[in-house]
Amino acid sequence: MLQTRFTKLVGVEHPIVQGGMQWVGRAELVAAVANAGALGFITALTQTTPEDLAKEISRCRDLTDKPFGVNLTILPAIKPPPYAEYRAAIIEAGIKVVETAGNKPQEHVDEFKRHGVKVVHKCTSVRHALSAERMGVDAISIDGFECAGHPGEDDTPGLILIPAAANKVKIPMIASGGFADARGLVAALALGADGINMGTRFMATKESPIHQLIKEKIVANDERETELIFRTMRNTSRVARNAISTKVVAMEKEGAKFEDIRELVAGARGKMVYATGNSDEGIWSAGQVQGLIQDIPSCAELVSRIVREAEAIIRNRLEGMIVQPQREAAE
Repeated sequence: MLQTRFTKLVGVEHPIVQGGMQWVGRAELVAAVANAGALGFITALTQTTPEDLAKEISRCRDLTDKPFGVNLTILPAIKPPPYAEYRAAIIEAGIKVVETAGNKPQEHVDEFKRHGVKVVHKCTSVRHALSAERMGVDAISIDGFECAGHPGEDDTPGLILIPAAANKVKIPMIASGGFADARGLVAALALGADGINMGTRFMATKESPIHQLIKEKIVANDERETELIFRTMRNTSRVARNAISTKVVAMEKEGAKFEDIRELVAGARGKMVYATGNSDEGIWSAGQVQGLIQDIPSCAELVSRIVREAEAIIRNRLEGMIVQPQREAAE
């Protein structure tokens, strides 16, 4: 068993996390991750109202007695969701760990900490990680350029970002972006992280609540099948390459503003991708790690395989490379 500062902090067996994913982080997936000994997060804003979130937390509790958390992503919006009400629903439900992401979460961190909730903040740069640490979060999820969703604007890949953050961040840290297997876990631990966060990999599992055709699409795709949209608006998002994302990128190159692409990138259309299985229906998130995903296992199979193979890499491959220098024969 691999025990790290992060597993001790949140009380799980394995240093593997399924972070928040819009439309995907639902009870059936989160419970399966939890039952596998990893840490899953329900995505709060996938639920239409705070009351719906409370029901989803209850549904998850019916499926597992293991620890799980809730993701609360704070993003700029014309009509912001009632964040304080979602936060209250999380606290009232007795959730003990929350993943925050997006804009400075100080008021949320303060309120969660006041109620004994541990906070993991997801960020895409060392400076933001240090800022979150000063805010009092309990752990950092550092997200490299390879990731699905929002990689920030620095374009720093995980191989640099993880050790750069580990050099300065004192609290436990999990590595996000580009992780799907045991090799990634071992690499993250070697780079200074205390575990890994996987999104796209958990989308392609039996318990993932998305259409089978999308799971199969993830398996079929290679590492080149993503696009970076909203680059010109400095709100970069990595999504699966399809007819819509390719069109959006082309329109941006021609100077399109958000109003020009609003209908193409609407969240309702992206939600339909997961419901209908039509991968060209709208924009949907996927990382470059698609190139490492070859099957659709259960969460239990996936987590146990990663941990088992990681231990084998450490014990056999890495230890086997250490050779004691032979002493020169005595003259």
